[in-house]
Amino acid sequence: MLTSKEKSDTKRLPMMPIRDVVIFPYMMTPFVVGRESSVRALEEALSGDKKIFLATQHDASVDEPRPDEIYNVGTVANIVQSLKLPDGNIKVLVEGVERAKIVSVSEEEGFFRSVVKTFHYKVETGAQLDALISRVTALFEQYVKLSQNLNYETMIAAIRVDEPGKLADTVGANLQLTIEEKQELLEIFDPVDRLTRVAEMLDIEIEKLNMDRTIQGRVKRQMEKAQKEYYLNEKIKAIQKELGRGEKSEIDELKKKIETAGMTKDAHEKAMAELKRLENMPPMSAESTVSRNYLDWMLAVPWKKKTKEIRDLNYAQNVLENDHYGLEKIKERILEFLAVRQLVKDPKGSILCFVGPPGVGKTSLGMSIAKATGRKFVRLSLGGVRDEAEVRGHRRTYIGALPGQILQMMKKAGTKNPVFMLDEVDKMSTDFRGDPSAALLEVLDPEQNYMFMDHYLDVEYDLSQVFFIATANVLHTIPPALQDRMEVIRLSGYTELEKMEIAKRFLVPKQMTQTGVTSNDIEFQDDGLTEIVQHYTRESGVRNLEREVGNVCRKVGRKVVVGKATKEKPPKAVVNPAKVAELLGPQKFRDQGADKKNEVGVTVGLAWTEVGGQILTTEATIMEGRGKLTTTGKLGDVMQESAQAAMSYVRSRAHTLGLPRDFYRHLDIHLHVPEGAIPKDGPSAGITIATSITSALTTIPVRGDIAMTGEITVRGRVLPIGGLKEKLLAAHRHGFREVVLPRDNEKDLPDIPEYIRKEMELHFVESMDEVLKLALEREIEPLPITPATQPVEIAQRPAEENLTH
Repeated sequence: MLTSKEKSDTKRLPMMPIRDVVIFPYMMTPFVVGRESSVRALEEALSGDKKIFLATQHDASVDEPRPDEIYNVGTVANIVQSLKLPDGNIKVLVEGVERAKIVSVSEEEGFFRSVVKTFHYKVETGAQLDALISRVTALFEQYVKLSQNLNYETMIAAIRVDEPGKLADTVGANLQLTIEEKQELLEIFDPVDRLTRVAEMLDIEIEKLNMDRTIQGRVKRQMEKAQKEYYLNEKIKAIQKELGRGEKSEIDELKKKIETAGMTKDAHEKAMAELKRLENMPPMSAESTVSRNYLDWMLAVPWKKKTKEIRDLNYAQNVLENDHYGLEKIKERILEFLAVRQLVKDPKGSILCFVGPPGVGKTSLGMSIAKATGRKFVRLSLGGVRDEAEVRGHRRTYIGALPGQILQMMKKAGTKNPVFMLDEVDKMSTDFRGDPSAALLEVLDPEQNYMFMDHYLDVEYDLSQVFFIATANVLHTIPPALQDRMEVIRLSGYTELEKMEIAKRFLVPKQMTQTGVTSNDIEFQDDGLTEIVQHYTRESGVRNLEREVGNVCRKVGRKVVVGKATKEKPPKAVVNPAKVAELLGPQKFRDQGADKKNEVGVTVGLAWTEVGGQILTTEATIMEGRGKLTTTGKLGDVMQESAQAAMSYVRSRAHTLGLPRDFYRHLDIHLHVPEGAIPKDGPSAGITIATSITSALTTIPVRGDIAMTGEITVRGRVLPIGGLKEKLLAAHRHGFREVVLPRDNEKDLPDIPEYIRKEMELHFVESMDEVLKLALEREIEPLPITPATQPVEIAQRPAEENLTH
């Protein structure tokens, strides 16, 4: 043993509890006394031998601690100086004398008086003790050099002592220790044990200072590359990196968001793995920005948030009726669709495709469905998209990579069950970057889209609860595989009556609001709107109609503003046919069927286009030649073949048509379809071409008040065509009230508005002979049979042989 207990003394002293400080022997410490009990204890000591017992209390926030809330070991101190301050407090300077242990505590006259026991140890000198003292001295010198808070010369002078107890107390008092650690050191009475403990503490504190110096060096190197204003932030990050935790507050926040996002199991695991990678990355690295952006996108897309769907069919019907006029079958189909969703407990997402000409309300129908069902509405325009990554996103290996537009729109919606409109799905194109329509196959397949994989997120995302609505003007540009995944609903053009109602209910009020005119400035009469519809627009939708109504409103608005400036209020503008002509100028379109004269070789046909139905005039003329058939007007291959089929029919029926059998040997026929810059194709102009050729050869005029459409065979049969509703609406718009149609299209009549059927006389035919009887001004008289007119006999094969060969 290096020490032995020599003796102990008992003393009775005033006791003062102190806060946030531990007083060591041989330590000069100033502090302020403010508590009433402490002031009385101090005054009691000053009135005696100026000795007082100082003990640290457990909790510094307690103003009046009890004896059991004070440490049992404290320090007996001499009061060196005391000064009473103006506020009643006393500033004192004390010097620690020796440590003591409380035996008992009593309260006297408002302060504590304690009986304490002091202990005195005899230290045996020797090599072991000298080595310990030298080690502590060397460690403390090293500590002072590393610390920036201690004066080196002062500290080195203070520890030049041979007594181990005094050395331990001097060093312990100057270490940056917690109150608990200092109290632990104070409670060690054995000087050698205390000195050994001080050596251990010095080792720990020196390691901390070395680590801090390492951190400061790293921060300094980082500061040379970064801006100086980030200094404090970088220092904190470097400390946290040394502890292996990263930016704790930010990481914890991200972790909490991931836990509450409602991700799938795979997505959650991937997000947590990415978070762990982010935690271990240098904060200033480019890779950390990529990881953070990835996590932000993972948290931004909706994983579990849903909009509660409105399932009231009456409400849905009212919304559709208020937002759209007409389109009765379309509304009925949508309501049926919504009704089925109520009957199925857990319905999958729906995929509709609205196909129709521009301006008929495809996009607004989608918005109405969202309103009727109470869902969020997002719209993605696919017109001109030719990169597959626009749908699926880019992989994260690319700089500036982002998720595809599908997930970006889902983020915008904020819910996992919005109404998602894919606008202009027929306008997508393909190039070397991929085929976006192929990428949509997964999105629009109810059997696959519950595990849609975006290249950026690289986890499965559930799109099965999204209500997808695609819109297109035509179907033939949409790949068949994509068409197969959608339920196609066709929207034909509006009739004149429907356009009138739409104008009165929606367009006129909207344009009056946008142009600032009121009902006191302008009044639209029915005949005025009819004039605009018939002679200033020629379309399937109502966009041009809205523009012309807006044009009228603007012109009236200008007169109102001029009248206010001159203080002469203009009269109310009553928009009738005469006023329309005054405001919009001469008629842009006229009814071609109303005043068209019967002409030889000129026939009016009906055509279907991407913007609805149109009339198509076909002209034929003959001239001397050698039987050549010339077609002009930018006709497609199918239409040219129809012309050949019509010519073969006419040649085979030359006798019946009153023509010599070899008429074509001395004549050339020129077939022309006006508006030559516009490409035209399709088989439905067959009977129109045959009628024009027959009229030109027989010189019998074609009736100018009749239109027709139908495919022809070389034997003169009339085959059915498509787009019947659009073609009849076009004929009605252009003033034709008599139309020739194929017999097989009679089944499509229920799709035609009833008032159109009543106003128009529809002729259904099966052969070209019937067409000519209806279309030509008079019947054709066959030539008398002579060798020159004898028809060529064509052997008819049995039906069985035709089938086998």
